[in-house]
Amino acid sequence: MSQNTPFRELILLRHAKSSWENDAANDFARPLNRRGERDAPRIGNWLRDQGFYPDLILASPAERAKQTILAVSEAMEGKPEQIVWERGIYEANISTLLEVIRGISDDARRVLLVGHNPGLESLALYLIGPGAELEYGFMKTATVVRIAMPSHWIDVGQNSGKLLQVMQPRELA
Repeated sequence: MSQNTPFRELILLRHAKSSWENDAANDFARPLNRRGERDAPRIGNWLRDQGFYPDLILASPAERAKQTILAVSEAMEGKPEQIVWERGIYEANISTLLEVIRGISDDARRVLLVGHNPGLESLALYLIGPGAELEYGFMKTATVVRIAMPSHWIDVGQNSGKLLQVMQPRELA
């Protein structure tokens, strides 16, 4: 995306597959499982190969989201200090995620937001509206959803986005 592009791009990334069989103290501390550890860099390699470098990365600090974006960022040859950890993304609903997005500076043209379901999937459907023909359940772990957004982040709202692409790790085998 060039700087002259009249729209912004939001890339939603659901965390990779996490483990339910561990000694994590709580849900927030759940780590990735083997499949998640495999899929996260695979998605990072794909983002890099497509040239989808974000200007800003906003991520949930929950362990599985943290491990996901660190692996994605490493595959993209990014720097961990570029990641902004947003506690509000964990267990966020649509209105909370909209607040996060509307608070983004217009200096950022492409934003990668890493979080959890059902919030991310609900947000994607809210932003792109009924024309995309996506149904609940489409956003499996480590799924990327690329959405063209309005020219100003503050203007993001219902049906304000256009679906560009959905990519799941299994498509990259």
